Amino acid sequence: MPASEKKQEHRDGRSQQNEEAQVETDIVEEAEELKEELDQLLDEIDEILEEDSQEFVENYIQRGGE
Repeated sequence: MPASEKKQEHRDGRSQQNEEAQVETDIVEEAEELKEELDQLLDEIDEILEEDSQEFVENYIQRGGE
């Protein structure tokens, strides 16, 4: 195999590795963004459930005392 072909293979290998590394970086960044959005959504759900559960308990206590 001529030296020029070996150099081309070596460059192609590096190029492919760089592309794969960039794809992995993009995936990690997207996963972190999704995690943050999910955490925010779960926090909102917790707040709503907390408010609704307090109201439920108050209504249950009032009915039970009647």
